[in-house]
Amino acid sequence: MSEPYIRPAVPDDEETLGRLDRAVWSYRHAVRPPEQPPYEPFFTERFGPRDHLVAELGGRVVGYVRIGFPTPLASNAHVRQIQGLAVAGEARGEGVGRALIRAAVAEARRQGALRITLRVLGHNTPARKLYESEGFVVEGVQPEEFCLDGTYVDDVLMGRRL
Repeated sequence: MSEPYIRPAVPDDEETLGRLDRAVWSYRHAVRPPEQPPYEPFFTERFGPRDHLVAELGGRVVGYVRIGFPTPLASNAHVRQIQGLAVAGEARGEGVGRALIRAAVAEARRQGALRITLRVLGHNTPARKLYESEGFVVEGVQPEEFCLDGTYVDDVLMGRRL
């Protein structure tokens, strides 16, 4: 397959991204139960197209990354946070997640950020290995922070300088 094409999201991506988000839902990475109809809009007042980068393979949307501020504080404005990342099942192993992470890092730099952070569930080993391979390091662990489907799961805080 070809290299993933990464682009800024546009309002017309809303339905496609919402479907993708629901299709890849799993307690491996989600801390809320699966969404039930009627579905909430994918884009919200807090996170609109401007906060998302979209991955395409062969002209099809196969992933996204959401980049935001970790807090609304001016003292924290030099940090960006990956606040969502999804890759369609059929596109896994094609470099889409890696391309999205690299694009998020580049976008954070373009915005003038000095650091980028994220949170990942402790049992999500594939995601943790991918983030580590892109220079993220564990900066903290909140043990048993979530109870997901009857199992207590750590919340792992990762970050890197830009």
